Amino acid sequence: MDSFQILEKLISYKTISINSNLELISFCQKLLENIGAKIKIIPNSENTKSNLFATIGPENTSGIVLSGHTDVVPTEGQEWKYPAFKMTKEGNRLYGRGTADMKSFISCALHAAIKASNMKLKTPLHLAFSYDEEIGCVGVRSMIHMLKNNKPSPLFCIVGEPTSMQIASGHKGKINLSVRVKGKESHSALAPNGLNAIYLSMKLINEIQTLQEKIKSESNADKEFEVPYTTIEVCKIQGGNAPNIVPNSASFLFEIRNIPDDDPLQILSLIKARGNEIISSYKKSFPEAEIQIDIINQYPSLNTPKDSEILNFLKSITGNNSTSKVSFGTEGGLFSNELNIPTAICGPGSMQQGHKPDEYIEVDQIEKCDLVLNNLLKKLEQGFTY
Repeated sequence: MDSFQILEKLISYKTISINSNLELISFCQKLLENIGAKIKIIPNSENTKSNLFATIGPENTSGIVLSGHTDVVPTEGQEWKYPAFKMTKEGNRLYGRGTADMKSFISCALHAAIKASNMKLKTPLHLAFSYDEEIGCVGVRSMIHMLKNNKPSPLFCIVGEPTSMQIASGHKGKINLSVRVKGKESHSALAPNGLNAIYLSMKLINEIQTLQEKIKSESNADKEFEVPYTTIEVCKIQGGNAPNIVPNSASFLFEIRNIPDDDPLQILSLIKARGNEIISSYKKSFPEAEIQIDIINQYPSLNTPKDSEILNFLKSITGNNSTSKVSFGTEGGLFSNELNIPTAICGPGSMQQGHKPDEYIEVDQIEKCDLVLNNLLKKLEQGFTY
C-alpha cells in the first residue's frame, strides 16, 4: 500500500476524540505485524483507546521517532460539501477529516515503515501513534511513561503536525483551567441581600484582561510565533437559573498559552491572587463567597535550540535551511521535557485547513513527505548517530 491508499483507509475511521480509535490502531498493528515490526500497544484504563509504538530495525539501538495522533476534531455543526469520513480527490486536493491534521503524516510514516522493512537499517525507525491529542495531549502520556523505562532512549522525535513540510523548532505550552464562583442567592427584587456570582466572575475576567494587556505590552516577545506573546483567553462562561434570582453560582473556562520564556504557573498564581483579593472584600458579609481555580490539563512548550542536531538533521533531509515556531500545541513538548529527547515538528499539509469543513491536503504535500522520509530511511540505513 502506498501513502494515498493508507490515507484513504485511515480517513474512513471516525476517530473523533469522543470515539474509540481501536479500529484504526488494529489496522496499523496488522499492517506493521505483516512487515515484521516489533509492536507495543498501550491501552487506556477502559480499553476503549490505545497508543501504538512500533520499531523497525535493530531493537537495542537508539532510533528516530515519527510521532502523530490518531484522533480528529468533530464535524458536528460544520457544513461539508464533501463526505467527512470518505477521502475525496478533486484536482490536487484530497478532502476529508484528518487529511491535514494529521492522518496524512501517519499514512506517510506507515508507508515509510513498509519500505524500511525491505532495508537493512543500522539505526531503527520508531512509530509513535497516540490518542486524544486534540483534547490536551492526553493519550500520549502513558506512552511517554512507557518510554521512560524503555532503553535505549530514541535519538530524536519528529512530530508530523502540519507545517507544509517546513521545520518548526517550538510551540507554546498550554494550561486549560476551570473557575467555580460561589455567591449567595436572593430574590432579584432584594438583590443587595445576595451576592451575584456572575458579577464576581466578571470582576475576575476583567482582572484577566488587564493582566493580558500587561503581558502583551511588557513581556519579551518571541517573534517567531504568529502571536509573539503569552495569551490568556476566557472561552466559555455559564451561570444563573432565572431572571428573578440573584445567581449563587457561576463558572467559566479559560486557557493560558505561554511562550517558552514565560512560566504559566507564575501567571496562574497572579490570577489566583486577584481572585482572593476580590473575594476578601465580601467575606465578612458573605462567608460563603468563593472563587476556586483548578487545572483541567496542561502540556509544556517546546523550544529546541537553533543549533540542535535534530534541526541540522531535518535540514539535511528536507533541504530547508530555516526554522520557525508554530502557534498550535503538540506532544513534542512532552517528548522534550519528560524524556529529554531532542524534538522538532515537520509534517505535510497546513493547519490553515485543519479543523474546518472540507478539510483538505494537497497531493504534492504527501509526495514531498514521502520524499523526505525516503531521505530519512537512507540515513537510517547508513547508520546515524550524534
